[in-house]
Amino acid sequence: MIKRLISLLFLAWVLGFAWFALLLPLPAGDQTTDAIVVLTGGPGRIDRGLELLEAGRAKRLLISGVAREVKPKELAAEYKRPQKLFDCCVALGFEAEDTRSNATEVASWVARRNYKSVRLVTTDWHMRRAEYELGRAMDKKVTILPDAVRSQPSFSTLFREYHKYLAGLAGGLLGL
Repeated sequence: MIKRLISLLFLAWVLGFAWFALLLPLPAGDQTTDAIVVLTGGPGRIDRGLELLEAGRAKRLLISGVAREVKPKELAAEYKRPQKLFDCCVALGFEAEDTRSNATEVASWVARRNYKSVRLVTTDWHMRRAEYELGRAMDKKVTILPDAVRSQPSFSTLFREYHKYLAGLAGGLLGL
């Protein structure tokens, strides 16, 4: 009986990993949201957020997890965007250091502005955990539109992220 239970758990883990690794989230369509939120940490994320902002998919953009020494002027230059775009429409979040604190920072920013929908931009392999943590932190009335940046993650990246995702789910179930 114990062998069967262990085999069943192992099979669930393998099938879950296959789902996680083979069916990565995709970029979202042309929907408009109240705001765009970009979580730092991977290539293409900030570029994607800025492109969406410039395309009018939202009026405001929060970049969460920015190093404290970074200035909007520096980001505008680095991403070859006009300073006036950053002045009017881009907020930098300096409090987050990991996905969970990204969620807390974003939830606070969204609540202060009374937004009802946000487009979440992060890398495809990171999206499930980021969306889960953000959903836990925000008011349930806020709609989250996942918008994944495509990547070519390594097996080790997927393996590590899958376990972080499972740990986050377990923490949520246990109320941690």
